[in-house]
Amino acid sequence: MNPGEPASVENHRTERESGAIVYPVYSRRSEGLSIGINLFPNKKICSFDCPYCEVFPFETDIYFSLDVMERALIESIQHARKHNIPIRDICFSGNGEPTMSPYFQEALNRAVIIREQWAKEAALVLITNGTMLLHEQTYKYLVEAASGSKRLDIWLKVDAGTEAWYKCINRSEISFHDLTTKITQFAAKAPFTIQTMLCGIDEQVPSSEESSAWIDLITRLALIADKAFGVKSIQIYGKARPAPEDPRAQPLPCNILHERAEALRKALNENGLDNPINVYP
Repeated sequence: MNPGEPASVENHRTERESGAIVYPVYSRRSEGLSIGINLFPNKKICSFDCPYCEVFPFETDIYFSLDVMERALIESIQHARKHNIPIRDICFSGNGEPTMSPYFQEALNRAVIIREQWAKEAALVLITNGTMLLHEQTYKYLVEAASGSKRLDIWLKVDAGTEAWYKCINRSEISFHDLTTKITQFAAKAPFTIQTMLCGIDEQVPSSEESSAWIDLITRLALIADKAFGVKSIQIYGKARPAPEDPRAQPLPCNILHERAEALRKALNENGLDNPINVYP
């Protein structure tokens, strides 16, 4: 990122796929500068195979290093401060599912320290598909990280309400039933944000059955969480970036995203809930 130049959608993808471990990006959902941490600089590793995924095929001989991450993160924070660019968050995302990395927990622990020393105003975010919640050690760690002193903001993917759409949009071998059951258990233990991609797949749009099932699932999660920490917010976002499988996944008209949000808002209100719902076309 050049002095004073805002990070863009395209340059962060190029940096990330060329082996960057830390990369700045302007995030529409963070609404400002997000400093990304990529635990997979050499190749994509993920338990989902979403057709809308923006990570293009690549391979490098660059491997993740905790020390490199620390130095690059501090430098990125200092650069933003020097040019008076507010940092909205430090975000674990990158080329795959961050929690699958053997370095994830230690990397997050170090990022917590750096955030406290250099960027207290920034949120610490994990963008995750939640599949590693099925591993007890990771489950316990994320409960503590989200509900304890680390103040980790977990953005947890819930793209589908039915197994059929799950297989279509996430294409994972992990059981939909097992995953949603574990996410439901997690909802009673720690706060998190729900994130849902709403797009067409192979010229199919989510059916009315799928939409209703998703609303029922999100409402159930919000009700369970409300008794403990609460679902912090729900993000409904559309396909806005190029993907290697284009045009398999297609953007939907903005009104469809807003209609889904309004239907969810109505269901939540009927259950005495008013969780924030944000739409990002």
